[in-house]
Amino acid sequence: MSKQEPTTDAECGVNIVFGLVGTKWKPTILWRLDEGDRRFAELRRAVGGISEKVLAAQLRELERDGLITRTAYEGFPLRVEYALSARGAELNAALEAVASWGDRYAATRDPASA
Repeated sequence: MSKQEPTTDAECGVNIVFGLVGTKWKPTILWRLDEGDRRFAELRRAVGGISEKVLAAQLRELERDGLITRTAYEGFPLRVEYALSARGAELNAALEAVASWGDRYAATRDPASA
């Protein structure tokens, strides 16, 4: 990992990543899509606790940022599936280390110090 000094905060790799996935729901959406392509309702059930409005907004942002793909199939009713893009899969792989650190932190954190 390179620790070159970025010229601005916006150029810092960590800030770029957290800018892309630094919301409550985006990491969970990416993790669920890593399990396979999903339709909107399937994804909503898999994520749990997310409103339709918020899920739709998060999916639009993830698609805009190139982390997921949205494929609409003709027919009635219209069928739409979401999938990880190559960049999204690459980001998920990188986030595995973050998830492992979080699991270790949660397991060893002293509840009294929270």
